Amino acid sequence: MDASGTGAGVLRRTWLVTLTVVGLAGLAIWLVPHDPASPPVATPPAPSAAGVAAVRAAAAQPAQLRIPSIGVRSPLVDLRRLADGTLEVPTDYQVAGWYAGGPSPGDAGGPPAVIAGHVDSATGPAVFFRLRELKKGSKIEVSGIDGAVRTFTVYRLADYPKNTFPSGEVYAASARAELRLITCSGDFDQAAGAYRDNLVAYATLDGGPR
Repeated sequence: MDASGTGAGVLRRTWLVTLTVVGLAGLAIWLVPHDPASPPVATPPAPSAAGVAAVRAAAAQPAQLRIPSIGVRSPLVDLRRLADGTLEVPTDYQVAGWYAGGPSPGDAGGPPAVIAGHVDSATGPAVFFRLRELKKGSKIEVSGIDGAVRTFTVYRLADYPKNTFPSGEVYAASARAELRLITCSGDFDQAAGAYRDNLVAYATLDGGPR
């Protein structure tokens, strides 16, 4: 996912998330509605200070991601918003990261928690290489530093061109605890060194932590 992803040709260049292009190819994930003619200026909408305090008691900082159906098991590193308004990406292609400036997986009443990962690299498949295999009903498990496991159920997958990424739709606030997994997809632009699209998996929290 470097901010994009590299895999392709033989492997099928399905890179990574739509946050920002960083590193080899650039995953480019915009945190706000993006006008290609101007840089983004804000992060996804966030709960009020009071709201954050209320939900943080229930949802602890995430530490590990597990997706049994596609063989994903990865620690979660913190990702920050870059100066241009995009999200940085993990330096390790086999490790996923969560947007630490937003809600934790399990927080409700605001925008969704966001986890990004590379689809591939110059040497082969990366952590989210099989993300497209998720189906409606697939389970995603996020373990927190509190030891609790929060399980989410996938209800939708969608591809979006990076230059018209619908931040308002992807990051819309919800009364439910929502999660988005993002990686690169589509054709690989050799000139830009990045994939043209992003794949987003939409999921919602099952019951409560266990």
